[in-house]
Amino acid sequence: MTFFFFLGALSCNPSLGGVGKGQLVKEVDALDGLCGRAGDWAGIHFSILNRRKGPAVWGPRAQLDRERYRKFIQSELLSTPRLTVVEGSVEDLLVTEPNPEEPGHHKVTGIRLENGSDPISASSVILTTGTFLTGSLFMGQTMSPGGRIGDAPSSAGLSRTMRERLGLRIGRLRTGTPPRIVKDSVDLAQAHLHLPDSPPTPFSFLNTHTRCKPEEQLPCYLTYTTPGVERVVQESLHLNCHIQQDAKGPRYCPSIESRVLRFPGRKHQVWLEPEGVTSDLLYPQGLSMTMPPDIQLRLIREIPAMHRAEIHTPGYGVQYDFVCPTQLSPALQVKSTQGLFLAGQINGTTGYEEAAAQGLWAGVNAARWALSMPAVTLSRTESYIGVLIDDLVSRGVTEPYRMFTSRAEFRTSLRPDNADLRLTLKGFEEVGCVSSLRYQEAVRVRDSLHEALAALQSLVLSSPNWKKKLPDIHICEAKNGMDVLQYSDVSFEMLASAFPECLSPYMEFSQRLKIEAVYKRHCDLQRKEIARIQKEENMSLPQDMDYISLPVSLSNEAREILDRVRPSTLGAATRLQGITPAAIVHLLHYVRCIGQKERQRHRSQPDQKEERKEDLCASSASLPQ
Repeated sequence: MTFFFFLGALSCNPSLGGVGKGQLVKEVDALDGLCGRAGDWAGIHFSILNRRKGPAVWGPRAQLDRERYRKFIQSELLSTPRLTVVEGSVEDLLVTEPNPEEPGHHKVTGIRLENGSDPISASSVILTTGTFLTGSLFMGQTMSPGGRIGDAPSSAGLSRTMRERLGLRIGRLRTGTPPRIVKDSVDLAQAHLHLPDSPPTPFSFLNTHTRCKPEEQLPCYLTYTTPGVERVVQESLHLNCHIQQDAKGPRYCPSIESRVLRFPGRKHQVWLEPEGVTSDLLYPQGLSMTMPPDIQLRLIREIPAMHRAEIHTPGYGVQYDFVCPTQLSPALQVKSTQGLFLAGQINGTTGYEEAAAQGLWAGVNAARWALSMPAVTLSRTESYIGVLIDDLVSRGVTEPYRMFTSRAEFRTSLRPDNADLRLTLKGFEEVGCVSSLRYQEAVRVRDSLHEALAALQSLVLSSPNWKKKLPDIHICEAKNGMDVLQYSDVSFEMLASAFPECLSPYMEFSQRLKIEAVYKRHCDLQRKEIARIQKEENMSLPQDMDYISLPVSLSNEAREILDRVRPSTLGAATRLQGITPAAIVHLLHYVRCIGQKERQRHRSQPDQKEERKEDLCASSASLPQ
């Protein structure tokens, strides 16, 4: 295999995880991806966001040391057997006629480098261009080609090939980055100190602790914008061409100019975050800006903690090409092009967590394509990765997509603590991307948790006997240990002290068992709902179906949407904007008819019962919408 990327370079914000994003990191780790272990190695400030809410929406997050992260990633990749790393800029794709036995109008057979060396052949190619695809940098009224300041501009050949040769719909998005501030020039005494969690919670299921010891973690600081910041933004709008562009900007991490224009008169948070243990720079999260450098300095000095701050590197905006993701299958393969897979910001997403999730799944399916194996998918009922991919390929994007826990309908089941039980076993047994070491650990954890839950449920006592065991807890009726553990003021440690002979062997899972108890009733209900939805939503829709002339009652709008997106399953169709429940009913009846007719073809003499079913299906096409 051959990969092309800048090895181990963190995004503009040297952090990992967050609300929704942390769940993705845990799932990537459960499928044996690297970013969780890299975060545990390079983290210098660990925290769980949303602590005051339920564990299902906790957001594991860490500030990272750039240099430590880069070294860890490079060490892991460069020591991977049978992996060859080639550095260079990809100029173009090698495209030939498609295999007539597979769907698609084109076939990718490799790539061509900009340096003029021999083309590199490949059975499958994954493009992970980040924010660099025909990227442009904006600062004030100046514009230059590029994707990160100081880096060479990317080739325009890829965009041209995808647009003109492959016929893909290409859009334009924008993002930005804040200036980097010299740490010693900031008066941190005027900002609010925020300490990390102690002890830190690792991302990876393979780790029991992080490399950074609790006492070695670095703090972050919180400050706020002032009316002076708003005044500088308003006075400099005529000098800022990026904010006036019509390319879609990020809704969830907008520039300070956008925030001031959208919400005038408000104070906005600014987090001052360390870039590394030995770094002399601070990252001012919340101050992404694209105004001229001298105006940037004026703006940051309007914030009391930075009234004497010095800028090391100014902020800037980036515009870049992306491929409308409704043109992809759930395997992240371009529907019209055999062997071409896309992952990351090229699909219209934000940060590195979403990119890592897509990269892993595109990598799995690109490898399976090369081995002539069928593609694999993840349902939105079993993972945040499934939610992410389904949202992209079914709904598309109009602005950079960011993962939140609110996007997952079954988030009480898709928790950070159980990603290994949800995905690691499947990753080993069905997908083939998980090592035997990780698989054996997941099996051990699964079996131990089952034993612990059984032990808890076997502890059935009357209310008076529970009162003797836990005198400070009011238990109104006879319950088993699992029910008692649901009480907010009961911990597993308390039960283990009361019943050491049967519960003490499971102390390492104390937090997981507490979470399981709290969510047991909710998860039982969700499992029933998931089973009901999966029964219908996994029904495949033929990819060659002619929606425009389909003999069912559908509006012209619904026909156009279905024909453009071509959802792979009925569940994907239900989430398309503009598709009504009535349209889904008609589609369901029609697809069932196709299946019945297919089965009838394999019977020499279909019986009258089957004929009546055909008549029933035919009549459903005339139902009013």
